[in-house]
Amino acid sequence: MKPNIKELSSQELDDWLARRKEPSYRAGQIRQWLFQKGAAAFSEMTNLSAALRNALEEEFSIHRLTPARKSRSRDGTEKFLFDLGDGATIETVLIPESKRVTLCLSTQAGCAFGCAFCATARMGLKRNLKASEILDQILEVRRLCHEERPVTNLVLMGMGEPLANYEQTRKALDVMTDAKRGMGFSPRRITLSTVGLIPQMQRLMEETRVNLAVSLHAAKNDLRGQLMPVNRKYPLNELIESCRSLPIPKRKRITFEYVLLRGINDSPEDAASLSSLLRGIRCKINLIPFNPHPGSPYQSPSPSEIEAFQNFLWDKGFQVNVRQPRGQDIQAACGQLQSEARAQRERDSLLVDSLIDERTYE
Repeated sequence: MKPNIKELSSQELDDWLARRKEPSYRAGQIRQWLFQKGAAAFSEMTNLSAALRNALEEEFSIHRLTPARKSRSRDGTEKFLFDLGDGATIETVLIPESKRVTLCLSTQAGCAFGCAFCATARMGLKRNLKASEILDQILEVRRLCHEERPVTNLVLMGMGEPLANYEQTRKALDVMTDAKRGMGFSPRRITLSTVGLIPQMQRLMEETRVNLAVSLHAAKNDLRGQLMPVNRKYPLNELIESCRSLPIPKRKRITFEYVLLRGINDSPEDAASLSSLLRGIRCKINLIPFNPHPGSPYQSPSPSEIEAFQNFLWDKGFQVNVRQPRGQDIQAACGQLQSEARAQRERDSLLVDSLIDERTYE
């Protein structure tokens, strides 16, 4: 199989063109076709010579993700299931809002971190995504939605832990933020969410200018350890101290994500503990009412309980947002569409087996 040209770095493409004695600006043209115009074939690259297009065709391919399923919610949220071609699938969610359109990207097929409330965690980790597969989610959603409303914001908080796939995630971020040869997204409009891999967090903040969101979900070490196994390797106090020391620019804040689980972490005492834990950190807090999914024992707090939790933090001087669940009617939490699709395949298989059995005895 020919190598996927989207996997070449800018330097690698420059070197390939130099060996062919092509002018250096050709690299920019090729990458613009791939990442800005979404070319699916080299023949579309009409400002390249026929000889160069033929050479590209001989040596490289342009791989794409295969759309396997698409669901649209009453609130406008759209969820996509993509087939990676090796039996693995990933999910991508498009969230339209009044002033922006956010695309939630996956960085792994499945996840190895086992957070107790997460649908993706039940699948385990299948594999890391290549940088091109992360980027292809953007390109395919653009094709499928025909740019009705262009994507304005990107969040890497879909399936998987981005910082556990650091090199490929970083490579994809470079293309996303490259204004000349890449997709041209401002780093201010890209947010990466992590369970708290401390060394990679520090590296990310040193090497990029994207926004950082840290999945906290508990303000006490024991409870966080129950909800998030990663806490055993990177305990809560170490995570918070790392956040205090990160080189965050003055105009930016760390976002702390906190899934509210009824009767687990939503009490006034939990709010007070969270306030004490984050005191002195330039941050904002995203409260996320739990999005129920089949098989989960957790529930979301009532609206009044959520409001009380938010008001306590407000009174302590924190910027607090409540992220309203989106796409509940299409099971838009990560991992749910894949589980639903797998269940449907199993039901279809059982139906086929049943029909075969019936015919055998006719």
